[in-house]
Amino acid sequence: MKLNPKAEVVPGKKQIYTDLVIAAHQDDIEIMCPQGIVKGYQSDKYGLVAVVTADGGGSPRAGDFATMTDEEMKKVRRLEQMEAARIGDYSELIMLNYTSAEIKDRADDRVTEDYREILLHYRPETLYVHNLADKHPTHVGTVIKAIRAVRSLPKEARPAKMYGCEVWRALDWLSDDEKVVFDLTGYEKLLADVLDVFVSQIAGGKQYSLASAGRRTANATYAASHGVDQYAQCAYAMDLTPLIEDDSIDPRAFILGKLKKFEAEILA
Repeated sequence: MKLNPKAEVVPGKKQIYTDLVIAAHQDDIEIMCPQGIVKGYQSDKYGLVAVVTADGGGSPRAGDFATMTDEEMKKVRRLEQMEAARIGDYSELIMLNYTSAEIKDRADDRVTEDYREILLHYRPETLYVHNLADKHPTHVGTVIKAIRAVRSLPKEARPAKMYGCEVWRALDWLSDDEKVVFDLTGYEKLLADVLDVFVSQIAGGKQYSLASAGRRTANATYAASHGVDQYAQCAYAMDLTPLIEDDSIDPRAFILGKLKKFEAEILA
């Protein structure tokens, strides 16, 4: 596997590569892909490969981290992500170390090429990415390049499923018949533990662990107005598989279709 010179691969304890998540930043994986984490945790059948695209240099900082340079922050974020991977029992952690500007640059194909190399090497059955309605520009840049990378592969080498997950926008607005629901019941402590290691962000005022647990609990409770809760916590995802089965589908038209369906349901 040939990646850019700044990339780093950190092996886990097992060599099982059924699931792969491509995320923009450190801690995104732990927010957006709880389903992949719990699926692979201490499993001898499933394993999660985690890809972090950005270098962490642009992270917000406060408290003990307020005076850190970008280079110092990159080192802190790297160690935090490695600890999360250890606690979560990831099969592999790959840090590509691009800048946000490089990720968002549609004309820069290096990120896409790295994703392609990774997908060809691990051949995951399931791929998790950011969703197309995420409000963070770097997250949108990441998922667009991930779609390009999958589409560059022959059909037989592509994942069977591709899911767009929640970070900087929840997916409760999706039509109920289009929500992909992942049950996280019983893994609440594990999912809190993998997020609590990101002390640099918690100190900066971002209570990601509490916020993510709150969203997952809200998903479970507000899933149905006329029924009891089926889960203690659950995560939602958008099924992006049609985009890697049919290369002619425009991602813009795809997400617009979801929004128009939401509009129609509200007006009805």
